[in-house]
Amino acid sequence: MSQGFLLSRVKLCFQDKGEKIIKDMSAIIQTPDGNLWIGSDELLGIEKISPIGEGIFGNHKHFFLGDFVELFNSEDEIDIEGLSYSNGYIWVTGSHSTKRGKPKGKDEHKDIEKLAKIKLDLNRFLIARIPVIKGELVKSYENPELEQEKLTAASLEKIGDRNILIETLKEDEHLGKIISIELPSKDNGLDIEGIAVRDNRIFLGLRGPVLRGWAIILEIEVEESTPGILKLKHFEEVNRTYKKHFIHLDGLGIRDLCWYKNDLIILAGATMTLESLTRVYKLSKILKSKGDTIFSQEEGKLEILFDLPSISKTDFAEGITLFPYLGEENGILVVYDSPDDKRIINSKEILGDVFRLN
Repeated sequence: MSQGFLLSRVKLCFQDKGEKIIKDMSAIIQTPDGNLWIGSDELLGIEKISPIGEGIFGNHKHFFLGDFVELFNSEDEIDIEGLSYSNGYIWVTGSHSTKRGKPKGKDEHKDIEKLAKIKLDLNRFLIARIPVIKGELVKSYENPELEQEKLTAASLEKIGDRNILIETLKEDEHLGKIISIELPSKDNGLDIEGIAVRDNRIFLGLRGPVLRGWAIILEIEVEESTPGILKLKHFEEVNRTYKKHFIHLDGLGIRDLCWYKNDLIILAGATMTLESLTRVYKLSKILKSKGDTIFSQEEGKLEILFDLPSISKTDFAEGITLFPYLGEENGILVVYDSPDDKRIINSKEILGDVFRLN
């Protein structure tokens, strides 16, 4: 498989907490106004940077998500793993995952104890939409030019210390047992790491679990039941409130999603903590699906585009967004967790990569 063709690099400049953001970027989306919105897996908000020059983004502004939707608390990380844009809304998802204690290598007894501990950050169970207007997130916005005249911030209905999607999935034949035992994400447990929204259809890409080499995309639709609260709509064709799309990604899990016209671009990487290739796929015709589906590469609907360059123990590709290059929508911008030192300009500035799509 050929390596991706690097078209250019983009300079991303941050201010407050910039030194933390550049090392933990986990999601990115570009809105039609040209702004980039970035999520970090250890913060409670999203970052906006704007075009300030050719291939340079700055004028950083942080938006605390608790100002727009109700979080479970003000302490736990959201672990933002996916951002999308559709019809005037920024959509954001947390990972919905649990995590296992990490050995520090200082005390053998404590390290063994840590491996037995599973931690739950409640804010990870977040799926939310927030109106965006003129580069600002707002709680509500009236726009007569759009079909829905009033845009309102809202998040998926909470059930106890989870949300309605997780509670529903506990009964699923493929995912239920894994969710019920709270298997951590890096043990092939549930981990949402991508979101792509088209009109009222929401596609959630799972890093895990990967089942016998098959990755999973969940599809849901939502509607506002009460102010600020979204409920799941029922799909008659499957007689439940979600659909499942099984995708054969050569044993890899989904690390992010973005749209390219009517096709879904999939960033895929290792499900668990190990060295692995990172690969970009194109999935066609998912928007035409009516029920649960399964996509193999032999059908012609799933195509390998290219592999990303690999650097041992660094530069873990986590976020992608469609990014026009020389006026043509044929590129994707990639950002990285644990970035290589060579792409770090200083403590608050870093380079992202633009690869050709076709």
